Amino acid sequence: MLQPRSLPALQSALASAGLDGWLLYDFHGLNPVAVGMLELPGMTTRRFFVYIPRSGQPVAITHAIEQGPWLGWPTSWRKEKYSSWRSLESLLAGLVSGKRVAMEYSPGDAVPYLDRVPAGVIEMVRAAGATVVTVSTIGQEAIRLAGSRADSAAPLTEHALQKWIKERFESGGLETDHGPIVAIGPNAANPHYEPTAESSATINRGDILLVDLWAREKNGVFADQTWMGSLGAPSERDNTIWLAVRDARDAAISLLRERLNARKPVRGGEVDDAARDVITKRGYGEYFIHRTGHSIDPRDLHGSGPHIDNLETREERALIPGVGFSIEPGIYLPDDVGIRSEVNGFVGTDGLLITPSDYQKELLIV
Repeated sequence: MLQPRSLPALQSALASAGLDGWLLYDFHGLNPVAVGMLELPGMTTRRFFVYIPRSGQPVAITHAIEQGPWLGWPTSWRKEKYSSWRSLESLLAGLVSGKRVAMEYSPGDAVPYLDRVPAGVIEMVRAAGATVVTVSTIGQEAIRLAGSRADSAAPLTEHALQKWIKERFESGGLETDHGPIVAIGPNAANPHYEPTAESSATINRGDILLVDLWAREKNGVFADQTWMGSLGAPSERDNTIWLAVRDARDAAISLLRERLNARKPVRGGEVDDAARDVITKRGYGEYFIHRTGHSIDPRDLHGSGPHIDNLETREERALIPGVGFSIEPGIYLPDDVGIRSEVNGFVGTDGLLITPSDYQKELLIV
């Protein structure tokens, strides 16, 4: 919940992410993140905003006739009242104009479980002069944060960056069962490596950094992504490995789209073969040591549906409308480097949805 005692941790996360603030919005309980953060008692039938700046005190914009639910709002925090849409938009502009703010928004509804703010409200906020950042940027921001600290007197450790990601999850109303995986080159060569407070490498300039993060809203479906970064220009070899992994991922996506758009059956094993063939032809086949992807269903991150697999098992189940899965080819050179790229796929009645929509095309160099 948003309370005076939780505010410093939230503001620290906002500052680390390079954000000016977090803008909460709700109308009729449409945004469970805002509802859960505020836990307002009584009836709220009008729009409200709450702005949490990275420094200073939060500000609420509330409707004049609905003040009862806000009786518990700290007296030291500003609370503005509006009646007309003109005053609402004027107050909003006064708060967010020129600022970079986070909201529960996913471009193109790529991650519907995180897409809680109506498009019209996003337009209103942008018209007020704000730049809206999506919650799906946590992985990329984690890599940028590691890069910004690499040349400082206090570079991050893998465990510290893992802790930062968990704090971002918590502030965004997301939950996870364990992880995330944060690993530099040699540690990333272990696909299931997890740093601990007792055993964690420092992230330095020159490192290849893997961030594998998965989370969901309470009782929602998991999103599972892996992002790759390079702290400084990568070596020719590491870039070659990245391109093999990226192209293998894209070959899997291309086969899925081709078959599904043509209304032809496609099986998980065939998709695994398409990705594995790319990596084998690039000379790294023996270092791709796991299946291309796992099932993701409403109950489990590693679900019971068809996997993208023709290595560990013979996956002959068809990928039919309603099934979800990861696509995550990887190359792991023992004690040297590990590189993986992971997106999620969902087969709908009208074709294939890949999330995030802006999945990684190049190494993120920071």
